[in-house]
Amino acid sequence: MKAVIFAVLFLAGSLAVGQDRPTLAAQSNTVFVGADGKFEANPDTAMVQFNISAQEDNSRAAYDRASKQAEQVRQILRSNGIEPTAAQLGYFSIEPVYDYKPAKRKLVAYRVNVNVSLKLKDFAKIAPIVQQLSDGDITDEQSISYTLDDIEAAKTKAVEDAYRHARAEAEAVARAGGRTLGELSYASVDTFENGPVAPPPPMARMSAMAQTAPAPTEQFSPQTTSVTAHVNAMFTLK
Repeated sequence: MKAVIFAVLFLAGSLAVGQDRPTLAAQSNTVFVGADGKFEANPDTAMVQFNISAQEDNSRAAYDRASKQAEQVRQILRSNGIEPTAAQLGYFSIEPVYDYKPAKRKLVAYRVNVNVSLKLKDFAKIAPIVQQLSDGDITDEQSISYTLDDIEAAKTKAVEDAYRHARAEAEAVARAGGRTLGELSYASVDTFENGPVAPPPPMARMSAMAQTAPAPTEQFSPQTTSVTAHVNAMFTLK
């Protein structure tokens, strides 16, 4: 919604332009405009998440197996030029596994679960890491989501777009009234962004047969983040 006010005479009182507009005292020889802007930003960060899971007859064996799988993950990261410390631990658990079929539950095993997340700026590394995790039979589930970490730069672009629209509106009004647009005397800014890109359902471990076919995401682009801004601006008139 855009609001335009052209004042060439002294006007008393105040001006209310809706709930999303500031209340300003109308001034002579000014023009007040409101305009929206938008910027579509490509994601700059990929979040790879996966679980390390091991189940054995006793807790020590399950722990040792999970430790070996974790070492495989560290080797995969190093082989792709990534320090293992870049991966973040989401949670770690050791849980008993019971058989509930008998009248009295029976302890049959122990399961170790480790959730790991990895932020990547270099998207070219995603496919090799995911493939190597699958080939190594390290994890049964993987997911990839995309986010925009540098959101402030996108907000700046959206504000600049909104201001260009606001100034163009003000110039149009000034020309229609036979005046020339002067300096900016007041401005307010609001920015909005869409929610984070929701991660897709976990991807099952890929089989050798799947390697010969195009990936399900082949040639698709990550979803963009849309940032919008609203600018209210008051200019003097010459």
